[in-house]
Amino acid sequence: MNEFIPVAWDGDGVRYLDQRLLPHEVRYERARTAAEIEGAIKSLAIRGAPCIGVFAAYGVALLRRTIADDARFLDAARRVREARPTAVNLAWAVDRVLGADDPLKEAQTIHEEQIAIDEAIAQNGFELIPKNARIVTICNTGPLATAGGGTALGVIIAAQRGAKKPHVFACETRPLLQGARLNYLELSQAGVDAVLMADSAAAIAMKRKGIDLVIAGADRVASNGDTANKIGTYALAILAAHHGIPFYIAAPRSTFDFTIAGGDEIPIEERSAEEVSSFAGTRVAPEGAAVYNPAFDVTPGHLITAFVTECGIIRSPYVESIPDLELRPRVPAYPA
Repeated sequence: MNEFIPVAWDGDGVRYLDQRLLPHEVRYERARTAAEIEGAIKSLAIRGAPCIGVFAAYGVALLRRTIADDARFLDAARRVREARPTAVNLAWAVDRVLGADDPLKEAQTIHEEQIAIDEAIAQNGFELIPKNARIVTICNTGPLATAGGGTALGVIIAAQRGAKKPHVFACETRPLLQGARLNYLELSQAGVDAVLMADSAAAIAMKRKGIDLVIAGADRVASNGDTANKIGTYALAILAAHHGIPFYIAAPRSTFDFTIAGGDEIPIEERSAEEVSSFAGTRVAPEGAAVYNPAFDVTPGHLITAFVTECGIIRSPYVESIPDLELRPRVPAYPA
């Protein structure tokens, strides 16, 4: 398997893989300034909620080293923290580093924890995957998205390594094709039997292809189980409910926002019209076409069969089980 390294500390900057260029080009860049850190997040050069958190943690640690003036440093950290509004991991990681006596050590701890957390998620989700399961998934939830082993894709890869031989129907994930460019790439590298399909083919796949389950990641989960994830996830949950198919979310505890009651409180990022009106740099819609381009949607908790976390499987009623999750001990990081 070709091992990508999405994020790494290299002493005088934060080294990252520019995911916009995959699968055609593997290019590593280095962020050294607040503008470069913020820009990498906003442009989706670095993406995936846990991976953004790791990247931002290293970024703020770097800024603390390079910006002596406290007011300037805090303003730079704020810009990084607010670079994308939906994924809660970003703010969570920045706040942890800001509150630490040793920012770099805290950033490294966050990264080490994420690796251990992803392994625990994969182990806990293994039991939910039947042998020869036919699985629908969306977006990218592998190592590229977490800087660890992956969440939903980590569960699938664990099933593959455990000789369960899953067969995956990977949604392309419009408009930026993270499913086609990234998820399918990582599935192939892991030896998982996979086919790519248009997002709009999910309904007929569930009707005709014997789908056993849907599993996706998350960018923010409210206290009642309402879950923000890549646009199209809500539609998959509705389709799964109609066809009587279990719908799972795999996510670390850091993605759960215990401060909000429901999905209406989750800010939904809207991105540029060009992402929809153009394709690979070529305009496909008439000039001046009005575009609605939310990057995420919110799946109501009642449509989610269970959450796979590093602390175990979380089931309904979520208004009780999710607040309880906040009280559980952290999964320990790997030893240095």
